[in-house]
Amino acid sequence: MKSVTVLTNPHAGGGHPREVAAAATARLRDRRLEVTSIEGTTADDALTVARAAVAAGTDALVAVGGDGLINIAWQAIAGTGVPLGIIPGGTGNDHARLFHVPVDDPVAAADVIADGTVADVDLGRVTRGDGSTHWFGTVLASGFDSLVTDRANRMQWPRGPMRYNLAMIAELASLRSIPYRIVLDDRTLEIDAAMVSLGNGTSYGGGMLIAPGAELTDGKLDVVIVSPGSRTKLVRLFPTVYKGTHVDLDEVQVFRSRTVRLEAAGIVAYADGERIAPLPIDVEVVPGAGRVLIGAPVR
Repeated sequence: MKSVTVLTNPHAGGGHPREVAAAATARLRDRRLEVTSIEGTTADDALTVARAAVAAGTDALVAVGGDGLINIAWQAIAGTGVPLGIIPGGTGNDHARLFHVPVDDPVAAADVIADGTVADVDLGRVTRGDGSTHWFGTVLASGFDSLVTDRANRMQWPRGPMRYNLAMIAELASLRSIPYRIVLDDRTLEIDAAMVSLGNGTSYGGGMLIAPGAELTDGKLDVVIVSPGSRTKLVRLFPTVYKGTHVDLDEVQVFRSRTVRLEAAGIVAYADGERIAPLPIDVEVVPGAGRVLIGAPVR
């Protein structure tokens, strides 16, 4: 690897990604890599410049920011063979954790990129009702957890996982049972649930292990269904999500499927923390669609 393109959104996080990018870029140049810096002032702008960089030829596309910017990067590089590099600078940083990239040290994260260890991983691909598609790397959320994500994205304070915890508490006040129709490879479920999450990766929301058994190379999504229960039960469940032990509870069911169709009225899906589309949607795993520069082997 000789050259990399560094993508930032300088307006995210109060300008924090700009400082992180400066430190990482200096380190990459110290490691004898040619660095081209590009910026996106909006999501659409970021995707446009990222796609142009990939089309022009780059050895890697490096996203400096959080999971939202990484999600944009996936749209540019999925299926192209160009690897993703990550310099964490967001709220959740779940991609960074998934690929063993240091979340609080941009110089160490730059070293992961310069060391050049690449893994081929599965990506999820969503097909919306209008036929358009969208890639994701970690988890697709629908129901209670997507409502929490939506609220967290609108909050300005605090930074980090605590933002998701506060958003969860606020959303509990309007907790409701949601009638789902879920079509898997081998069965169709008609079920009431509080939420349904599809894990390509294991975590969302800053380290919540919603799909602890998910593997990045198995060609399957982990379909995690949480029954509606009561507010008290849901409050007790969420601390266990950080350890991944919630899947052992009676209120939780886990299935694995290559394809999933999700149907529920009035529910919007989020993936990698970003708004994707109202349900119904069709989701499938595309094996090896992503390439990532990793700090340690991934499963």
